[in-house]
Amino acid sequence: MTRTERISNLNYICRYLLDEHPQYRGAAVPESLEDKQRLMRSLLNIRPPEPVNDDFLKAQDFELQAELEEKGIVSLPGTGLLEWQGDITRLKVDAIVNAANSQMLGCFVPLHRCIDNAIHSAAGVQLRLACAEMIQGGDEPTGRARITPGFNLPARYVLHTVGPIVPTGRPLRTQEVQLASCYRSCMDLASEKGLVSVAFCCISTGEFRFPNDLACKIAVSTVRSWLATHPEYTVKTVVFNTFKDIDHELYTNALAEG
Repeated sequence: MTRTERISNLNYICRYLLDEHPQYRGAAVPESLEDKQRLMRSLLNIRPPEPVNDDFLKAQDFELQAELEEKGIVSLPGTGLLEWQGDITRLKVDAIVNAANSQMLGCFVPLHRCIDNAIHSAAGVQLRLACAEMIQGGDEPTGRARITPGFNLPARYVLHTVGPIVPTGRPLRTQEVQLASCYRSCMDLASEKGLVSVAFCCISTGEFRFPNDLACKIAVSTVRSWLATHPEYTVKTVVFNTFKDIDHELYTNALAEG
């Protein structure tokens, strides 16, 4: 798709999404491709899980695939426990793990920098629709895992898990147990579905305020223990995906310790 074609396609996407809101129907679509992309993402972020027509899905998928091509798809060689720093939505694995909120519908804050927002933005409206159908209202308990397709992601699936929220930054023992349960539940579900490779984000750190160093310790020890006690497992590769430098250093050191 040429730049001109993308601009025309984005004009359609933005107009469609703006016209869904009575207060935005008269709003102008910005001129530059980059501003159109920001508007598209913002409107997708706030959009409730309501059906869309096939023309919109085709247009959205064209744009998201073009953005993915620009970012580049990453395939990691090797098996075992790996660490990779970067954008998790670029990883070509069987499943990536999303640190979801209890609604399980993604982040509704426009352009928010959380992992939930990034994954839903890259996957497209289909992911929120699938989550809404899966959860059927109500809140998802902490520590469990659910699975959906990855849609426009290079990952085939998304494993959604709700981690503990630590407002004080000092987790209780029950919250440490809940975080470990997130990792075990994802590994259980991945193995149940016959998946071979899984990429974990740093669950509950960042917005949920679980301390990075303790979260790393729990993540690595839990996954190692799970692998050691499941000799029949299908999962051969587990990637600990990091974004911040502090997490990159923590996981690099933790994995080097063996």
